[in-house]
Amino acid sequence: METVYEVKGMTCGHCVGSVTQEITALPGVQNVAVVLETGKVTVTSETPLTEDAVREAVDEAGYELVGTSE
Repeated sequence: METVYEVKGMTCGHCVGSVTQEITALPGVQNVAVVLETGKVTVTSETPLTEDAVREAVDEAGYELVGTSE
């Protein structure tokens, strides 16, 4: 299952690493791909993730989850 989220506040490679690390730690996450320029974060997971779980992981990294992006 693949879901694309939009994250605000990322400005550099370190930001990307922090967000990737926190989301990757969620149960069932197989891959995280971040595009710094757009703030798009594509998460591939075995089962659907709740937006709250992803929001908490992004908050833990120090950034803001805007929501899913279609």
